[in-house]
Amino acid sequence: MVSIEFEHAFVDFPVYNADARSLKKRLIQVATGGQIGANDQGRVIVRALEDLSLKLHDGDRVGLIGHNGAGKSTLLRLISGVYEPSSGRAQTTGDVASLIDISLGIDPEATGRENIFLRGGLLGLSRSEILDQIDSIIEFSELGDFVDMPLRTYSTGMQLRLAFAVSTVVRPEILLMDEWLSVGDEGFQEKAEARLAELVRSTNILVIASHSRELISRVCNRLVWLEHGRVKMDGDPNDVAPLYFGS
Repeated sequence: MVSIEFEHAFVDFPVYNADARSLKKRLIQVATGGQIGANDQGRVIVRALEDLSLKLHDGDRVGLIGHNGAGKSTLLRLISGVYEPSSGRAQTTGDVASLIDISLGIDPEATGRENIFLRGGLLGLSRSEILDQIDSIIEFSELGDFVDMPLRTYSTGMQLRLAFAVSTVVRPEILLMDEWLSVGDEGFQEKAEARLAELVRSTNILVIASHSRELISRVCNRLVWLEHGRVKMDGDPNDVAPLYFGS
């Protein structure tokens, strides 16, 4: 059973040498809405998520909304297992894939073909699985003979097309995104949009952080509004979006 569950989860980041950073500490305090405190040992901490209790189930298409610094990226990383809760419980059941940084693991000195194996490995694909997909990845990326050239010879658009082509061959049970991906020129964007939409349809749970009202209205069936690391509202997009974005 695919699910994501948090029970009273907190995520704290310790701030070292805080006494020598009084001005910086004050600026952080203003920027984070005052979510600065001290733990039991007296160490200064920044609280990124506070008392988070959520349950996500099969079929949920969840949009994370909130101001910059509200905790959206931290929550995505908590789901993916990059972070562990400082206290409370966080449990993710199901295969997770993240499209937060599609260029992660890309080596500019390696060829495009070699980077397919590097990026594919980071996504959890075996060598045989990559070999099964490599022709379709190359065809989708439209790199042609450039696939055997070092990545440093690519334009930015070519690099993004390759990273996108590799990252979207996975079919995870849980998909994490930080905004909707849009890569390449107009022609490539059209087929990239279709591929991404198909990927979203095939996944059991989608969690996407976004500032776009149009996107979340189109893609999501549930909105979680974070404010200063806490859940301010959780519900139907038709109820939550007007309160956050305004009518």
